[in-house]
Amino acid sequence: MNHRSKLATALLYLISAIVVVLSVYPFIYAISTSLKTGTALFNSQLIPSNADLRNYVALFEGVQPFGKSLLNSIMVAVLTVGFAMLMGVTAAYALGRIRFKGKGLLLVCILGVSMFPQVAVLSGMFELIQSLGLYNKALGLVLPYTIFTLPFTVWILTTFMRELPGELEEAAIMDGCGPIRIIFQVFMPLLWPALVSTGLLAFIGAWNEFMFALTFVVSDTERTVPVAISLIAGATAFEIPWGTIMAGSVIVTVPLLLLVFVFQKRIVSGLTAGAVKG
Repeated sequence: MNHRSKLATALLYLISAIVVVLSVYPFIYAISTSLKTGTALFNSQLIPSNADLRNYVALFEGVQPFGKSLLNSIMVAVLTVGFAMLMGVTAAYALGRIRFKGKGLLLVCILGVSMFPQVAVLSGMFELIQSLGLYNKALGLVLPYTIFTLPFTVWILTTFMRELPGELEEAAIMDGCGPIRIIFQVFMPLLWPALVSTGLLAFIGAWNEFMFALTFVVSDTERTVPVAISLIAGATAFEIPWGTIMAGSVIVTVPLLLLVFVFQKRIVSGLTAGAVKG
């Protein structure tokens, strides 16, 4: 290895280290703050001298039913992923394997839907949610979340579906399989990297979404965790309970970190394969 290659490698490691520090430090700081109480909150010491779990206890014993909000977020995120994957894989089969006029234009239009900012469709979505009787219900959030998740899901899965061997589909048709059996029994096992990567991104999007959750749900028992954290109040109107807020942020972030850690290999293979095959 020559001097230039060593310098490039060292520079790459340095940049990687900086990115890791910038990414991890906010979470470490949140954990540190969540373990502090009283005046210790204003201490810049990263490792608290007297770690305390009172903020976590207060989070579940406060006025806001944080535990219920956590369950609401899990329910909404899981249902969003389920509906998005079910509709996405069937749409991807039609767009990736069936020939018909206007297929390319339809795919571009589907992707174009995701380019609209949430605030641009907020009023129309509010009218839709209200007319369907889903206002102020956690389940009502599944509809807008699925709508905004589907374009990306369909795009990625269509890219994968195009690259699957045609011989498999022909053999399945010869055996008497219809489209549904081909999708779920023949192609589904081969789509796992794409399903995991898109499913996890859909889960993260539904888990962290704030604007729709704030607008369409007003009841404390129906709120999701992002809104519940934003409404955590102190003992007085002038107190900001940073410790409790950080405790909530840590609890909300941990499941996402665990999911990414468990499925990291499939996520990378899914996204890189989709990028190359497109």
